[in-house]
Amino acid sequence: MQLAETTMLPPILLAEDDVDDIFLMRRALKKAAVTNPVFVARDGQEAIDYLEGEGPYADRKTYPLPGLLLMDLKMPRVDGFHVLAWLQSHAAFDTLPTVVLSGSGLEEDVLKAKELGADDYQVKPAAPDELISIVHELHSRWLAPAPAPALAA
Repeated sequence: MQLAETTMLPPILLAEDDVDDIFLMRRALKKAAVTNPVFVARDGQEAIDYLEGEGPYADRKTYPLPGLLLMDLKMPRVDGFHVLAWLQSHAAFDTLPTVVLSGSGLEEDVLKAKELGADDYQVKPAAPDELISIVHELHSRWLAPAPAPALAA
């Protein structure tokens, strides 16, 4: 794939503090043939800075707005719930698909994330093949281009 093709795809912002989970997600994206560029924010504050275009993220050619936010809940400095609340208060991000990918399957976490505007909530699976399946589903739901309408004969 040529670089120009990759840069035309909407990027994924992965807000995740665990280096192993970052590695596993990158691997799952590759195995699922998802070629969207991936930018990593290591905590919730860094995710907010990225979305606001603050500090090192001010150059939108280098750090374009994402087409999908994948986010853990339990992160240092600012957690995922705070990021979701921040997104709710910024109308510019109303259409940004936001998916929580968390180790927590607690019903209270799921409900709170959905109340704060998460579009989807997935529990991080133990098996790599399950993560690849989740990535396929997320890509087709949030990032894949809509099929062209059929031409009338």
